Amino acid sequence: MTVAILGAGVMGETLVSGLIRAGRPPAELLLAERRPDRAAELRERYGVDVITNVAAASEAETLVLVVKPQDMPDLLDEIAPVVRPGQLVISLAAGITTELIESKLPEGVAVVRVMPNTPALVDEGMAAISRGSHCDEDHLLEAESLLRATGKVIRVPEKQQDAVTAISGSGPAYLFFVVEAMIEAGVHLGLPRSTATELVVQTMVGSAKLLRETGEHPTVLRERVTSPGGTTAAAVRKLEDHKVRAAFMTALESARDRSRALARGEEA
Repeated sequence: MTVAILGAGVMGETLVSGLIRAGRPPAELLLAERRPDRAAELRERYGVDVITNVAAASEAETLVLVVKPQDMPDLLDEIAPVVRPGQLVISLAAGITTELIESKLPEGVAVVRVMPNTPALVDEGMAAISRGSHCDEDHLLEAESLLRATGKVIRVPEKQQDAVTAISGSGPAYLFFVVEAMIEAGVHLGLPRSTATELVVQTMVGSAKLLRETGEHPTVLRERVTSPGGTTAAAVRKLEDHKVRAAFMTALESARDRSRALARGEEA
């Protein structure tokens, strides 16, 4: 089955490269890109056909829409005349509901909503998918098959997608923020920046691996590092004094609310 990816930005290219690494033949993939120089670059790099949105939507059985939320209505208006029942439309646009997409396309088109994240660039992505009203099990399986090329996939009810956006969709930014702060603290404490960076990055990677491979609750793992009256206890006490936990809760609520606003078509 031919898969067309409409939108050749970072996430669109990530999906193409991941599918090819996972064994999908380039002949089964189409990319849609307006800029001639970018189209030529992608064609040379991956050996895939790079064509227009309308042509891609006409030819492919599965369409993956990888555009910014504010660009989605225009894209749907552009491709609606050639989209047909039986096609699968997979949307990676934050905050855009399956109901909105279905309202713009012919009756009976299956729609799957996806919230991916940027670790897909290194095949460690986390994607949450939700079914639209015309979507069946085969459609969900097809969406999962595509997205597993760049990481893990879970199914969630669509009403949870705004929370997913706040947690995993935006989540890498929060972790990068913490890494940035720890590196700056290391420099402040007298370490060379390169040393501080290596220490923090490997600590983050190792801690994530420990969480995943042991299956232990993060509280348990944190307490194992936190000796009574020790250095870690002193640091954690300061984090609690500054209400870091509460700040994270407020921040994620703001991200969820912004996802809801995007669904309503509100500008920034």
